[in-house]
Amino acid sequence: MPVKVSVIVPVYNPGRYIEDCIASLLGQSLPPDAYEIVFVDDGCTDATPALLDALAAQDSRVRVVHQENSGWPGKPRNVGIDAARGEYVMFVDADDHLGTEALERMYDYGVANDADVVVGKMAGRGRAVPVELFRTNRPRATVENAPLIDSLTPHKMIRRAFLDRTGLRFPEGRRRLEDHVFVTEAYLRAGNVAVLGDYVCYYHVRRDDAANVSFQRIDPVSYFKDLREALGVVERYTEPGALRDRLFRRWLRVEMVERLRGRRFLNLPEDYRRELFEEIHGIVVERFGPGVAAPLQPTQQVVAALAADGRYDDVVAFARWEAGVGLAVEPRDVEWRGGLLRIVFAAELTHDGRPMVFPAAGERPRWPPRDVADAVRWLGLDTAERFDRASPDLLLRERAGAAQYFQPVRTDRERIAAADGNGVRLVLRGTAVVDPATAVSGSPPREGLWDVWVRVGLGGWTKELRLGPAPRHGRPAPPAAVVADQVVLPYWTDRHAGLALDVGHASERLGLGRVAAGDVTLAGDRGERFHVLLPLHVPEAAPVLLRLTGVKSGSSHEVFGTLAPGGRLDAVLPVGDLGGRTWLTTVCLTPDTEGARFQPLPFALHVDPDGVLVVPAPQPGGVRRTARRVRRVVYRALGRLTAGGRVATGPSRRRRR
Repeated sequence: MPVKVSVIVPVYNPGRYIEDCIASLLGQSLPPDAYEIVFVDDGCTDATPALLDALAAQDSRVRVVHQENSGWPGKPRNVGIDAARGEYVMFVDADDHLGTEALERMYDYGVANDADVVVGKMAGRGRAVPVELFRTNRPRATVENAPLIDSLTPHKMIRRAFLDRTGLRFPEGRRRLEDHVFVTEAYLRAGNVAVLGDYVCYYHVRRDDAANVSFQRIDPVSYFKDLREALGVVERYTEPGALRDRLFRRWLRVEMVERLRGRRFLNLPEDYRRELFEEIHGIVVERFGPGVAAPLQPTQQVVAALAADGRYDDVVAFARWEAGVGLAVEPRDVEWRGGLLRIVFAAELTHDGRPMVFPAAGERPRWPPRDVADAVRWLGLDTAERFDRASPDLLLRERAGAAQYFQPVRTDRERIAAADGNGVRLVLRGTAVVDPATAVSGSPPREGLWDVWVRVGLGGWTKELRLGPAPRHGRPAPPAAVVADQVVLPYWTDRHAGLALDVGHASERLGLGRVAAGDVTLAGDRGERFHVLLPLHVPEAAPVLLRLTGVKSGSSHEVFGTLAPGGRLDAVLPVGDLGGRTWLTTVCLTPDTEGARFQPLPFALHVDPDGVLVVPAPQPGGVRRTARRVRRVVYRALGRLTAGGRVATGPSRRRRR
């Protein structure tokens, strides 16, 4: 079979972090003969070269190229391109790893859409990744109709013929932003770019030792020299005007303005901070016209204007003020409705821990602001004017993998007069609906823990916070739901008191241990018709599996039953096969799901010639003792023993009706 994808991995002293990368590459769903892995050893001085050579000797998919250290990833990636035999090449860093179906999905999506570049959804583990770009699939994306420019890391799948036709390669040498130069040119010259947003293809990992190259402090002079090269690519392939300004805006916003804001800027040493500012001031004056900064968010406009004017002291003062901005999120209600989880919340910006107050009206200060007070007032008025277009996002974020997915939200906006009557608070009220059948890009969330996050973009701030904290008393406590062949339990975390979903893991937290004797009924001639009310949300009837395990014998019987709306479990017991024994009861709520769990119920069933009795479940430490004495315990509890110690006879049985 021709090689569909060549995965290119530059490697330099990755240590243990390469293990997850290797495992994810070897575990791909793409047939083994349809892809290859090209590791380029860039002069490693640790044990990695021997590890890779041993791997290549064992697995025909793996090839290793050894070279002297080049100082940066550009050259090893180019060496990998030249060595690749695949129709597409995929760039992966040794610190990161892929989703199991990443290569297969990205390749098929690229072929289906005749794409030169395929951008797969990313999840960040300890580091930021683009969010807006992956809201949806974008089969024909361009820098004009999609925020492609937000994703400039090299972790893309690119058609090899496109690279050969254009001669596109990474800049080499000891330098920064080589990926910006390469990816920007790829976007601008590609016949089509396809964005796959419904499956997490790439997991971008921050190392515990913070040794990722992108987390090292930059040298301002050389860094912005390299950045100018990326700007040069834009100038080469676009005309002056709105598109060029829009692309330039990405570097102004991310690489310059954001470096001058809040705690990120204040935490830098004073001499380094001033050097960074001077380099940014120089490039803003040199390369950016007024059309670049004008559409920025309000806070970003303020910082950009101060930087353009060279007002270092005002930038520092504004950063001190901005460092106090935060987000507060208040859960209002969480409840199941017809198999959908309805989440109601309120969110607003805060300053120094108190609700932020904005001017209700007034004349804007002149632009650019004369001082920080003018800047804050201008910012407040502008944010209040834009408030009618603001909407919060609610996301499900997988705790293990950091993948996140937007949920639909209906927004109400409220302006509340400040306590002193001077200004207004801007409160966003959201009602989100989580459908467990479609919450993950049209599919159910996989088994595990999922945290609920709220994301608010307002006034140029983008803040994220777990949905919480919720008060310990009086907070919503919806039950688990059996929906979409899964058990989904909303719960509040112990550490953050934030809302989370337990999909398929929960046991004790399901609350089945709270089932009381009054919730169980037995009917029929011998009590064979078994009914119990379980504290579950059940939107529609579903099959369940009841397992009866002998207390003494250990033998078991399994009986299918039905879980009806309202949480009523109905089953017909095989009484004829159960006589003379006591049986522990467990229930599997999702019997059609692979690896589904049985949950214990807090009672046992005792069967004798007269029928079935409900008895307390024996404790594990006293199973045999309880089994020997169960009849005496049960009948004493029922008041059925005569004065002489003989068992009273008669057809009636408690809990049968």
